[in-house]
Amino acid sequence: MKTINKISFQDIESIPQLIKDFLNHKIEGFEESTFSFDNFKKQIHLKQNSFTSSQRNVLSSTLERQLSGLKLSSKQNENLENLRLPNTFTITTGHQLNLFSGPVFFVYKILQTIKTCTYLKENFPDFNFVPLYWMASEDHDFAEINHFKTENNYYEINEKSGGAVGRIKISDTFFISEFEKEFKDFVFGTELILMLKEAYKVGNTLTEAIQILVNRLFSEFGLLIIDGDSKELKSQIKETFKDELLNFSLIKNSKEKVDFLTKKYGKVQVNPREINLFYLSETRDRIDFDGQKYIIVDKNIQFTEEEIVNELEHYPEKFSPNALMRPVYQESVLPNLAYIGGNAEIMYWLELKDYFTKINIPFPVLIPRNSMLFLKEKTIGKIEKLDLKIEDFFQNFTTITNAKVLDNNEILKLLEDKENLLLNQFSELKTIAETTEKSFGNMVKAEETRQIKSFKRMKKRLLHAEKIKKSELLERLENLFLDVNPSRNWQERVYNFSIFFADYGYSWLATCLEEMQIEESKLIIVAI
Repeated sequence: MKTINKISFQDIESIPQLIKDFLNHKIEGFEESTFSFDNFKKQIHLKQNSFTSSQRNVLSSTLERQLSGLKLSSKQNENLENLRLPNTFTITTGHQLNLFSGPVFFVYKILQTIKTCTYLKENFPDFNFVPLYWMASEDHDFAEINHFKTENNYYEINEKSGGAVGRIKISDTFFISEFEKEFKDFVFGTELILMLKEAYKVGNTLTEAIQILVNRLFSEFGLLIIDGDSKELKSQIKETFKDELLNFSLIKNSKEKVDFLTKKYGKVQVNPREINLFYLSETRDRIDFDGQKYIIVDKNIQFTEEEIVNELEHYPEKFSPNALMRPVYQESVLPNLAYIGGNAEIMYWLELKDYFTKINIPFPVLIPRNSMLFLKEKTIGKIEKLDLKIEDFFQNFTTITNAKVLDNNEILKLLEDKENLLLNQFSELKTIAETTEKSFGNMVKAEETRQIKSFKRMKKRLLHAEKIKKSELLERLENLFLDVNPSRNWQERVYNFSIFFADYGYSWLATCLEEMQIEESKLIIVAI
């Protein structure tokens, strides 16, 4: 494995402009929320002064209980002990409980979190930094997480859903025998199969399955795994939830940022609701307020104000944050300095800056995660043979394809020369026409438009003719594009980690960690 390129997010067309502007400090008010030595220094000071020893004790006790069923490494035990100390902080990433981790970027997020902790320890040796994976165990969209894909197969489980997905118990294990057929002959296939069987044992919850899998992959790096579906942790944020129920604080205090981002970038990633909480029973349902009573949507449950406050006081575990409230919950119960997430995640975190200020919680450093692409040497050779660059596959590929089809085309060159000559002639004619009667000038402009349209039609017809003539080249380009972007999407958003681990095992994880960028967000391309 060899890294052949690292492309800055700034040079990739499909990266959202909001992310590029955030990284370039072009959004006022977020300069201290980006990756830098000075920003981390400030964040350490802010969090040290705002996170109490009592909060640390609750967090440590909760983590020790949640991880008690796992075999922990010495590094994990050391990190657990350090969390009780006032000089220890977390760096966090979070993700859904996708079947067998889902798309491979799940792994990249965690590895970048681990490497960021190493960077911080080197630069701030008097402090400890613990990598943390926050499980989105309370999400209820089972269809989003019940599958994963390899190069050759699609795997899926079917379970009864509707409530918090982390509580779902596994009964359907048919996918394991199918997975075994695909991977039994690979070098590290047996290791993968054992991982899958251990994690997705009948009777395990999806939370337990992901805990087992993630611990198997990352325990030696000291990664800790936290489940937010916890009465102890939610008891720490009761006042914030109460404020949300009674005063609709999140939507009120994020309105200015939401309006600003909407005006500048067209829309926001997630629109706040009046109440950004769900109610957890056997299902997970939105909480609404009709002006008099609190209604649990799609359930025959209602509360008066006094009743819902009493419910929160005695059963905080029944209240579940939505996508926008989850960051607030997370930062309230962790001594956290930074969050590492995908572009969409970072974009909705940005909406919350003013709300964090209102509830007096330090807003963390936000780090758009790196992307990685593993390409076979054979694919790279085909790209080079066509005189293309890998970067071309992350731009408008239709434009790239059209240019390739018409490359060195004599008719196109002649058409462009004549079009340029025509434009120059009309430019001279318009200059003279403007000194005469106005209607004559308008006629010249209209004629120019008509003739230029004719040239565009000719170029379009030429492209169509060349595509028919060069159908073999077009097919090669299309196949190459799909080699780089399977299912017309980034590789990391389609394939599961198993297709790389099967050939290289833990050395693949080591390569990813080694090549991972820390101070910049990049697409890292590795030849295999």
